[in-house]
Amino acid sequence: MTSRKVVELFYDVVSPYSWLGFEIMCRYRNVWNIDLKLRPAFLGAIMHGAGNKPPGLVPNKFSYMTKDLHRLANYFDVPLHPPSDPFEVMFQKGSLSAMRFVTAVQQIEKGGDKQVEQVSRELWRRIWSEDKDITQPESFSEAAKKAGLTDGEIEEVLKLCISQEVKDKLKHTTQEALNYGAFGFPMLICHIDGKPEMFFGSDRFELMANCIGEKWLGPKPDSSASKL
Repeated sequence: MTSRKVVELFYDVVSPYSWLGFEIMCRYRNVWNIDLKLRPAFLGAIMHGAGNKPPGLVPNKFSYMTKDLHRLANYFDVPLHPPSDPFEVMFQKGSLSAMRFVTAVQQIEKGGDKQVEQVSRELWRRIWSEDKDITQPESFSEAAKKAGLTDGEIEEVLKLCISQEVKDKLKHTTQEALNYGAFGFPMLICHIDGKPEMFFGSDRFELMANCIGEKWLGPKPDSSASKL
């Protein structure tokens, strides 16, 4: 039996395109021969470090993005609905605390990333489907509870997410993304024959599949795709 290919997914829950990429990779990890590694990172630091400008700050790009997300949500079957004030959510409130919380969940989880996956999905759902807050501890608690964490686990994660240990881990993961050449999210790193290949965005799956020797079967490859 051949070894599973390693694919790293760098993402931030403030990014709607990251949600699309996240759901597709979660659907495909058992279809393709891959070991999916979830890498929560901070998009704000990526944009700053790469000298990039968010599409929301370019009027024509922002106008296009609104229509584009609607089409993509339908195509990928992800319940994505922009919040009432995307600018405030993305650029004023941001996601630093949320990504520290996700990092803390990953810190305590043993034997995989199932809780990280579920918590990340619930945070995306709050911001990009229900127009709810993702900056306050009570918001994190609500998302984590829906994701299946116990009260004890939630209490532990809330304490851990403000620790220097978790802050440093998030910084380290974000720097790793920059070292790979990241300039935005989602960013996928496919390790092919010992060499990392980077793919950016939620529209490169067919090309990525070709590079790793797999087939792109559309947004819902089989009936066991993740239920949202």
